[in-house]
Amino acid sequence: MEEASPGVPVGPRPRPQPQPRELERGLCSRLRGRAKCRSLSASPALIASKVSRRTQSLHGPSPATKFGPKACMVQNPKAVMHIQDPASQKLTWNKPPRSILVIKKIQDDRLLQPFKELCIFLMEVKEMIVYVEKKVLEDPTIANDESFGQLKKLCTFREGFDDLSDRIDFIICLGGDGTLLYASSLFQDSVPPVMAFHLGSLGFLTPFNFDTYQSQVTQVIEGNVAITLRSRLKVKVTKENRPGHPRAVEENGLIDTRCGDGLLRKRTSHYQVLNEVVVDRGPSSYLSNVDLFLDGRLITTVQGDGVIVSTPTGSTAYAAAAGASMIHPNVPAIMITPICPHSLSFRPIVVPAGVELQIMLSPDARNTAWVSFDGRKRQEICHGDSISITTSCYPVPSICFRDPVNDWFESLAECLHWNVRKKQSYLPDMEDD
Repeated sequence: MEEASPGVPVGPRPRPQPQPRELERGLCSRLRGRAKCRSLSASPALIASKVSRRTQSLHGPSPATKFGPKACMVQNPKAVMHIQDPASQKLTWNKPPRSILVIKKIQDDRLLQPFKELCIFLMEVKEMIVYVEKKVLEDPTIANDESFGQLKKLCTFREGFDDLSDRIDFIICLGGDGTLLYASSLFQDSVPPVMAFHLGSLGFLTPFNFDTYQSQVTQVIEGNVAITLRSRLKVKVTKENRPGHPRAVEENGLIDTRCGDGLLRKRTSHYQVLNEVVVDRGPSSYLSNVDLFLDGRLITTVQGDGVIVSTPTGSTAYAAAAGASMIHPNVPAIMITPICPHSLSFRPIVVPAGVELQIMLSPDARNTAWVSFDGRKRQEICHGDSISITTSCYPVPSICFRDPVNDWFESLAECLHWNVRKKQSYLPDMEDD
């Protein structure tokens, strides 16, 4: 091996670096030629994506498991998680779908005509079995209008009483983001594919426009459309039995555990959450004081208005308003965001999707706490109660308008106006005197 001379670098000869003035001129020329647009659909990046397909996985390369000449990572087959590249996730049908659940936003007269058109199209043109919630048909506007007589053939269900697990092949939502959250709550295990039409106010999770619903629904029924697997949180709430509570073994999803003496000691309830679990101080004027455990280890005590535990899908909801980062739904993670913490150093954090979180009232708490799941099922948490949270194995397969990446950035731009500001004016090149 040749020995390098002092002060002379070994290896390929470095390329000459452009001077700062040349860099500035080149950058300015590229910026002048760049199209000025706010919509992603007209951006150069999207135009380029139409002519070239993605060649890399959205998960990035698999990490090397050998470190240097002799070190390596212990192989544990039970801990290996195989995840398909989100960019290649496509919907297909083992058998042609026959039954469709239509979720309509309640008490919104603007949706009556789209709801009627869609149901008639599905029943008469596509010859499908259509399910709707019973209280939708009990709406006086529909019940007293003879033009809705054809809708009397619809199958109905009641939330909390009828099990839809093995009946529904496909879900269509008409309304805003709340309709998608409601559809998720109806299925505590596997969720059918969901197609959401934007007929509400915000519409971050509803990428489809109703104007061309017939061709779009037909394309989904034929299969081979892109989907986003939106992870959910599996939540278990354990409460101590207290005097005055009815001793029912099972009621409204609440399962009680009997001890040997026949007394009820613990009650557990289970939820599948798409957006977030919110623990707050409720009507009390005192600070919320709850302990947060991760895999059995106390990591911090939350003192403030509360804490948000959210999925990546929920990162653009309440968590975003509380100062958290926005995470793409294909990123496997759980977000922990404090609500108005009484500490300047308490910042939102992101933890791996596989951990188990537990929230309990701190022994020093002056008051109880309250918990809600996607804004529903609100209940009080007292001393001795616990909330266990981890990632569910039953995601919500949300059908994409284009693909998971473009749909998400389109929603950021159109719904949240992400990074929208007046452009800085251009200064002409100033030559040195």
